[in-house]
Amino acid sequence: MHEISIRTARETDAAAIAAIYAPYVRDTAITYEIIVPTEREMAMRVRETLTRYPFLVAQRGEDILGYAYAGAFSQRAAYQHSAETTVYLAMESRGQGIGKRLYEALEEILSRQGVLNLYAKIANAKGEDAFLPQGSLAFHRKQGFHPAGQFTQCANKFGRWYDMVYMEKSIGEHGEQPPVFVPFSALTPPC
Repeated sequence: MHEISIRTARETDAAAIAAIYAPYVRDTAITYEIIVPTEREMAMRVRETLTRYPFLVAQRGEDILGYAYAGAFSQRAAYQHSAETTVYLAMESRGQGIGKRLYEALEEILSRQGVLNLYAKIANAKGEDAFLPQGSLAFHRKQGFHPAGQFTQCANKFGRWYDMVYMEKSIGEHGEQPPVFVPFSALTPPC
């Protein structure tokens, strides 16, 4: 059996990435996206993300098992040391530590870029919900994130109202002079 490797995503990975994401869009409230992105749309997302932030895939042999990426927390320049993180795994790849490995690689790169704060938006329901497994909050806690706030009944999917929990994690020192932000495309070697 092949070892799992983490590498920078390529536009040619778009079909596999879209296939991993599709059941989350179609069948869960984990994402509040409602229409499954096409392969072309996913290729564009990979390309646009890589100009400033990492987009990584976990791969075993030829199979992509999951992906993680970062994006701007806000478009305002003063937020350049903060990034929003995302991770998705193929349904059959969950519970194997792959998400942890992706997040560790993502954090290492973001730290090299000068990012100090990570944020994750996590769907939440009041009580048990058939469309929303509760693993994301626990996963992020294990990765060192802690709750930073909650928006109540801010999203509607499957005819139900859902909350959004913000979680945060500091990955660097907040000194008087912050580090220079380096776009992912300018890192050498990127990953």
